Amino acid sequence: MALRLTNKVAVIAAGAALGIAVLQGSAQAATLTQWNFNSVPPDANPATGTVIPNIGTGTVSRVGGTTGTFATADDGGSSTDPALGDDSALNTTTYPAATALNKTAGVEFKVSTVGQQNVQVIFDQYFSATSSKYSQFQYSSDGANFVDFGSQVVGSVNTWSNNNMFNLSSITGVNNNANFAFRIVSAFAPSTTGYEGTGGTYATDGSWRFDMATVNANASPTAVPTPALLPGLIGMGIAAWRKRKVAQA
Repeated sequence: MALRLTNKVAVIAAGAALGIAVLQGSAQAATLTQWNFNSVPPDANPATGTVIPNIGTGTVSRVGGTTGTFATADDGGSSTDPALGDDSALNTTTYPAATALNKTAGVEFKVSTVGQQNVQVIFDQYFSATSSKYSQFQYSSDGANFVDFGSQVVGSVNTWSNNNMFNLSSITGVNNNANFAFRIVSAFAPSTTGYEGTGGTYATDGSWRFDMATVNANASPTAVPTPALLPGLIGMGIAAWRKRKVAQA
């Protein structure tokens, strides 16, 4: 004989399904801060731009002696920014000498994660022929001391490496933290004591560009539903079922 859910079981199941759906929805990361570096208002000139985020709040700076302005993000295959034609990228140059200051020069971003958890960083990076072929992602929980995290990004000559993603959800120290920061810095070639140029020859005037630097996160546990709510949701379903039965009596 075929099995059928009774009305009571159906209501309970619906309550549980609703609770699960709410929990799953709360787990979806949202964009906390993003930099596309494009001028506001648009000026049809990718050599100009802004370091003010287009979403959220935060700061970005060049570190380790690097300099630069802005440059187009539409060459070398282009970044993921859809703003073609007026697509600016943060340009950096003046990197350390060939065997000096490993993992110190590049860019630094600061974003408060107060009230947030499960932090994830994504960015696009362009490598010129004489820039360091290897970049290292680092994070900081105090805004001053930085720790290497994840595999190095390996560049190709005059090409964008897009959607480089670093998932910091396992690093609880960056959650709910007003001092969260991260860097992308030039790194010596693996197992060596010097930089390797993307095209073979390294030079201090090699350049990196950055675009679509994005910090994703979701609300901290105090601000989202938890499994403890499921019994309540189910209980509400049962109460509704009982009320219906009384009305039908």
